[in-house]
Amino acid sequence: MWVAGVDGCRAGWIAVLMRVDDPHTHRIVTAPTLAAIADAPEKPEVIAVDMPIGLPERTQGSGRLPEQLIRPLLGQRQSSVFAIPSRRAVEAEDYGDACATAAATSEPPRKVSRQGFAIFPKIREIDALLHAQPDLMTRVYEVHPELAFWALNDAKALDQPKKVKGTPYAPGMALRRGLLSRSGLLPDSLIHASPPRGAAQDDLLDALAGLTVALDIARGGGQPFPDPPGRDAHGLPVAIWTLRSS
Repeated sequence: MWVAGVDGCRAGWIAVLMRVDDPHTHRIVTAPTLAAIADAPEKPEVIAVDMPIGLPERTQGSGRLPEQLIRPLLGQRQSSVFAIPSRRAVEAEDYGDACATAAATSEPPRKVSRQGFAIFPKIREIDALLHAQPDLMTRVYEVHPELAFWALNDAKALDQPKKVKGTPYAPGMALRRGLLSRSGLLPDSLIHASPPRGAAQDDLLDALAGLTVALDIARGGGQPFPDPPGRDAHGLPVAIWTLRSS
């Protein structure tokens, strides 16, 4: 069985594919679409992707329930968990329209951050893919890298950021690589690999974090927030997954 950890990048998506029974059999790829990763020759049976899946019709409080549940766990890293607004707001292609729609479909009224708006095209891509191929709903899982690292850090928030002012922060990157190495789930050669063209080092690191969750799910583990996962009005799962508690 193959699994994949996936993150967005300049080239579209970066994926680390791995054989569950042989961690030294793996490859790192970029692809223009998530569908291309799902249809790769390896046909990964678990795809852990750092991107929201399942959209609300309206939002109460600070985003979807998964975001509200994991944010307090992450300490100073909780700002990395964007509040995803309503489906109508995500479908808006203009920032002003997205803000107006988000405010009209949230209680209390909440606009959209520029960072959140930047990932809307990828959220729409996943949403369209799962609607077109509902069989993928049993293979594609939403993850968040900082929640994966929280689990790898014995359910403790990390005390170092991964980036500072948009630039990778060496101590924070090293901390996360150390947690990946300590887990024993991935070979060190992969943890310290260079990203392919079109992806940055932090994109690869986030994909590796997702890969640890994919491995855990494939082996019968996995921990969703909420548990059990919810469903949106279109039947898509609404949960952020991480590794199960030890």
